[in-house]
Amino acid sequence: MREGFSRRRGGVAELKVARRIGGRPHEGRLIVGDLVLPCALGRAGVTRRKREGDGATPAGRFALLYVYLRRGRAAKPRGVPARCVGREDKWCDDARSFLYNRPLRGPTRLSHERLWRQDGLYDVIGVLDYNIRPRVLGSGSAIFFHIATEALGPTAGCVALRPRDMARLLPRLSKGVQIVVGQGFE
Repeated sequence: MREGFSRRRGGVAELKVARRIGGRPHEGRLIVGDLVLPCALGRAGVTRRKREGDGATPAGRFALLYVYLRRGRAAKPRGVPARCVGREDKWCDDARSFLYNRPLRGPTRLSHERLWRQDGLYDVIGVLDYNIRPRVLGSGSAIFFHIATEALGPTAGCVALRPRDMARLLPRLSKGVQIVVGQGFE
């Protein structure tokens, strides 16, 4: 076991995310045992009342359901199901659609987020169980755990790590890993 990583059944079971004290709203810290990694949050910080387009990261405890990976750009996690992302993969953020907060493939007229990006931010996309079941239209979509810019610029509501930190963490995630955002330890 590497120092700083709490483990359960061979991997990291819980990631805690908090705003950086004294920092800007999007500056966060991801806490894994003794290890503290800088992370990016939504431009509006953390909220308990998430709405589509508000730029905030929702507070709560979320399971990491599965990970989309850009082939050849990241190591496959051992404890979390993984899928390869393709050029036609999208995520519906159209709050009027019955496909809201669901993956899409191929051409669509619905408002959506493209999962195949050239900037590398979606080389790893961890799908969190935020607003999946039950799904509430307009309560926020595409809340992911993904790659951040090197400068840790704000996200639209996701939690993001620098590429090197994601590369260190991803292989250590255990089955059933939870990401806890802003609950009782800020």
